[in-house]
Amino acid sequence: MAVSAGAAPALRKLLRFSLSTANLERLAAFYSEAFGCRSSPVQRVTDAHFRALMAVAGGAQFQRLWLGQSCIELLQFDQSGAPYPPAAAASDLLFQHFAIVVSDMQRAYERLSSVAGWRRISTAGPQQLPARSGGVCAYKFRDPDGHPLELLAFAPGQLPPAWRATADGALCLGIDHSAISVSDSARSIAFYEALGLRLYARSINHGAEQARLDGLAEPQVEVSALGLAEGAAHLELLCYRALARAAPIALRNNDIAATRLVLQSAGAGPARELLDPDGHHLLLLAGAAATKTDNDAAWSES
Repeated sequence: MAVSAGAAPALRKLLRFSLSTANLERLAAFYSEAFGCRSSPVQRVTDAHFRALMAVAGGAQFQRLWLGQSCIELLQFDQSGAPYPPAAAASDLLFQHFAIVVSDMQRAYERLSSVAGWRRISTAGPQQLPARSGGVCAYKFRDPDGHPLELLAFAPGQLPPAWRATADGALCLGIDHSAISVSDSARSIAFYEALGLRLYARSINHGAEQARLDGLAEPQVEVSALGLAEGAAHLELLCYRALARAAPIALRNNDIAATRLVLQSAGAGPARELLDPDGHHLLLLAGAAATKTDNDAAWSES
């Protein structure tokens, strides 16, 4: 059951990105081939706390993938939910991607292009954004299940310190942020600040490069970046102005579009779920559950 922001302890670190999948083996193979992810063994979870937390009958298989120090979790539920809506746009409120930092965009794009099963979002290859939009080179696409992803390359000499230590010869360095589409920037900023995140940058991205990146006509997007107390990964809120959106969808955890941010919270207690104002899923882990290794289920109440 979801809890309110006021009842949740402060969040400290983004631990992993949790994706629902209809085919765990296929999706794990894609992430390995496209980005060089390392994988842990496939495990199964069926306990009562997991079922209550996910609000889904039955159990699930899960596997953790590692990209540098970043963790991606794949969950294949016994009772699969709805597929990712095929017509969903970047401005729709269910949209949520994570951005993979790459050391060489051309090489990363060529590697991705050699792998089957993905679909483009960006309409003309990687886009070099202007300085007002961060000056990065970016490319958006969907994995074989429909989850949106982004390749992200920083300008020469602008690689953030958190990624410099991992850049030694690696092509895909880790996950920089998760970006979610929101309906009201101020409301979502207030929600996440109440959880202990800190707003540290804002911009309005627009222009031809942004249109090609998002696959949208004349987007104007408010970007709000919020950081956590620990770790390199942060959160970005994307509020698209004056664009029609599909009606919001209440996502269940076994629906493919239900991406979960798994976060470490202060204090102790069982894992809990929290929904943000637009229905994006957060899982809060505290105490021992937040420090378990990739070979632990980390879904128990302790």
